[in-house]
Amino acid sequence: MSSQDARPAVVPRHVAIVMDGNGRWARQRGKPRQAGHQAGTKTARAIVEESVRQGVGVLTLFAFSSENWRRPEQETSFLMDLFLRALAQEEKRLAEEGVALRIIGDRNLLPPKLRDRIEHTESHLDGGHRLVLQVALSYGGRWDITQAARHAAQRVAAGELAPDEIDEGCLAEGLSFPNLPDVDLLIRTGGELRLSNFILWQAAYAELYFSPVLWPDFSAERYREALADYAGRQRRFGRTGEQVERSA
Repeated sequence: MSSQDARPAVVPRHVAIVMDGNGRWARQRGKPRQAGHQAGTKTARAIVEESVRQGVGVLTLFAFSSENWRRPEQETSFLMDLFLRALAQEEKRLAEEGVALRIIGDRNLLPPKLRDRIEHTESHLDGGHRLVLQVALSYGGRWDITQAARHAAQRVAAGELAPDEIDEGCLAEGLSFPNLPDVDLLIRTGGELRLSNFILWQAAYAELYFSPVLWPDFSAERYREALADYAGRQRRFGRTGEQVERSA
């Protein structure tokens, strides 16, 4: 078995990635930021394919945050068009690889044409069973939790739920992906050491992996290194190391 085919002993069920560094990658090469974003889509494709090979169940990619709307209009418009083209171009490939697609985030802020394409592509790929690919688009972790709190408040107002019945499970039902496992491994490329308002609730016990590599240069090999690092960690969830070892 080649090193590319080898899987770590423990594969995370859910990997989330903050794809950071496109702009700096382009600037280092004297290119416009758009060139970095285009290069980043190729990396995303490679990581999706590697996730299928490695047996990862869910891959969530942070493509565009709630705060990214503050960027220059020229850049946000380019990104919306890039997402639109990528959905159209990648649909067939994702279907062949058995990938289901979900877009999480505030769709009300997206252009109508992009919303229509998202609905079409999600529906077409609904039967994918090898990997659930989530793309966080116009997404923020605080927005997600706020939506969950609003959902619970509406149930209370409708008489379906008493205030003292609100617990973690109740709030989790209103989050963007209540039917998927929490994040096991959260990777951030580009050398920054922060979460940037990404899936705050679902990553509460995620293992964090920070890479200095800019996203367009984050190869499948670098990804396998992150998965191998995860496989060597002990996840305690509040218990002691000795308790974990005894229960193994």
